[in-house]
Amino acid sequence: MNIVVANRQRTRKINSRLLKEITEALLADLNVEEAELGISLVAEREMTLINETFLRHEGPTDVITFDYELGVPPSGGAALKRRNRLKPELQALHGEIFICVDEAILQANKFKTKWQAEIVRYIVHGVLHLLGHDDRQAAARRRMKCEENRRLTGLSRKFSLAQIGGASKLRA
Repeated sequence: MNIVVANRQRTRKINSRLLKEITEALLADLNVEEAELGISLVAEREMTLINETFLRHEGPTDVITFDYELGVPPSGGAALKRRNRLKPELQALHGEIFICVDEAILQANKFKTKWQAEIVRYIVHGVLHLLGHDDRQAAARRRMKCEENRRLTGLSRKFSLAQIGGASKLRA
């Protein structure tokens, strides 16, 4: 299992080591035994560039997932066909998740939650996409949101999410 957390923004201090531990716990709970996963924490400007370049959507967004297992970024409904959902213990992930810290702060203020929990929510969201979940249709979006909430609740019981904003050493 290879998980790399890269903090490429300066809006907030991030405990990259704790985010990696949280991601490892999430993957273990999802029975993912093999993963090559990059998590990049970016500012609004970089997220806008990624969003406009790859998705052709104007402005920033909260999270974008690239599924490299399929060879075509970003993830979408095709991942669902590729994954063996009947045997989750056989699942391997190969992808990258871009998270906009500025958007996490805005969303946390809007929904009266903590930005650190939003960051973890975006990791869960990205991993669920890599496992084949799709949020394009309303019913699928509701199922995915329910699973997101369930996983976030479980992780918040295991970890102090507030510590994500603690001091961290940036590593290559």
